[in-house]
Amino acid sequence: MNGKGPEDARDPAAPPALEWKFAQVFGERTAGEEVQEVDIISAIEFDKSGDHLATGDRGGRVVLFERTDVRAHGCRRDLERLDYPVSRHPEFRYQTEFQSHEPEFDYLKSLEIEEKINKIRWCQTANSALFLLSTNDKTIKFWKVQEKKVKRISEMNLDPSQAGGNDSSASSSTAGPRACLPNGGCSYNYMCNDFSFPPGGFPSLRLPVVAGQETSLVAKCRRIYAHAHDYHINSISNNSDGETFISADDLRINLWNLEISNQSFNIVDVKPANMEDLTEVITSAEFHPTHCNTLAYSSSKGSIRLLDLRQSALCDNHSQLFEEHEASSSRSFFTEIIASISDIKFGKDGRHILSRDYMTLKLWDINMDSRPVATFQVHEYLRPKLCDLYENDSIFDKFECCLSGDGLRVATGSYSNLFRVFGCVAGSTEAMTLEASKNPMRRQVQSPARTARSLSSLTRVVRRGAESPGIDANGNSYDFTTKLLHLAWHPTENSIACAAANSLYMYYA
Repeated sequence: MNGKGPEDARDPAAPPALEWKFAQVFGERTAGEEVQEVDIISAIEFDKSGDHLATGDRGGRVVLFERTDVRAHGCRRDLERLDYPVSRHPEFRYQTEFQSHEPEFDYLKSLEIEEKINKIRWCQTANSALFLLSTNDKTIKFWKVQEKKVKRISEMNLDPSQAGGNDSSASSSTAGPRACLPNGGCSYNYMCNDFSFPPGGFPSLRLPVVAGQETSLVAKCRRIYAHAHDYHINSISNNSDGETFISADDLRINLWNLEISNQSFNIVDVKPANMEDLTEVITSAEFHPTHCNTLAYSSSKGSIRLLDLRQSALCDNHSQLFEEHEASSSRSFFTEIIASISDIKFGKDGRHILSRDYMTLKLWDINMDSRPVATFQVHEYLRPKLCDLYENDSIFDKFECCLSGDGLRVATGSYSNLFRVFGCVAGSTEAMTLEASKNPMRRQVQSPARTARSLSSLTRVVRRGAESPGIDANGNSYDFTTKLLHLAWHPTENSIACAAANSLYMYYA
């Protein structure tokens, strides 16, 4: 505690709140248009450069988009340094799509396996080819997407206009030894005694010329990683070494080598000897962005465990445990349900971990595991409605979260196609409520400023979005059927891509 008053606690270095603007929309619905279940977006991911964006849907398809506004002029940051005029916002265009997964049936367990894409992760590029991992509930696939030129022969050996031949000597000399081939061509028996070249040769004979036609992107499945999970896969994460990745289901985490598809190593197993003793499950897992030996996973009890692969082959014991205990007086039937963490993300610096449970976003410092350094209330106005949310199963919705590349802000989704952006720097009071539409600020209500102490102090930062009991953050009735579960922040710029049903919205600030 630094002893400063509320006014002094405000950090003058806190950045101003961003003004978000609409950039693009793909797959926009017309009024009254019915959304097909297979078209609903279920995964979004930027690559490390931010020049490519991938989405997966419930129909098992992966759609790729590429950035166009910097490709022709080089790096945006370099252009800004040179005062070169750049486009008003990041622009992406549709690149290609492919069918990643098909519906399957497990005959041994009499279980249908959906084709829905649960997660997409980009891998390191090589030789201008794009590589990515995609997974459904049971099977992970490694894809290579590369431009290929469609080649064709532009000229034939024999000119059709002279095939009949005006030269009688040529026709007579080749009539005997010529034989027709099944493909329509002709073969000449040059060793035949009756064969002789006409004077001046064959004027109609041409060499074939192979000419390239237009290029097209071709997706090829390089490897399939299957039969390693008894329960539904909820996470995949690439390692910083560029060679391995992890996959996690409810009870196990497996470590894979990208080059080996028929073998994986089980590094975490929380399955008890008696399933009746099961008290928590794994909900999300993520590798550290720079330390190849460190990973974290979250649980349905609201805890995050940090693991060090150097300690043992089977990581039964965690190196750090991050959890926040709620006072027993405030516990209820829904306490454990809403405490379940649906997503975790490492900050780019590797020091902070962002977690999302049903009601809040929490920012953790890996050097302080006793409590989060900041807590953001996402939709506190829903707390009186927990019984209704339990009845219609909305309380089990899994919302994702993301951090900005500079670590100054965090974002997550909510109901009514809303998403929230919070400033997480000391002194910041930024708490924006935005709608996934062409006018994101249409229903914006700015929350009153709240004091926030320095992250160096042990006092938690708690910031709420604009909220009123009984209505949503915008003063409107909330809609549980329209939920914004998936979103991603551009790795280097203030740009967010989010999914509202089958539509992909992009915003910039």
